Amino acid sequence: MPKEEPLAVIAQAGILTSMSTVEEIEAAIQQLSPDQMAAFRAWYAEFDATAWDRQIAEDDAAGRLDWLIQEALDDLDAGRCTDR
Repeated sequence: MPKEEPLAVIAQAGILTSMSTVEEIEAAIQQLSPDQMAAFRAWYAEFDATAWDRQIAEDDAAGRLDWLIQEALDDLDAGRCTDR
């Protein structure tokens, strides 16, 4: 049996409706069964990781992380780094 998407499971349970506020989303999450909560957690972890990776890639491409790279190189040159 194919594994259903977490939001599809929630919708089938009659929990997912049109939600427009954080409070409504929180209330819906509180109604999840343990299995639905596990599915939601897995989905959200992947969603959040993808968003984080996208933001880091955008920041890197825009040069917003260059100062961190330079700081690390300066620390290496000054002998403040170890191989661990």
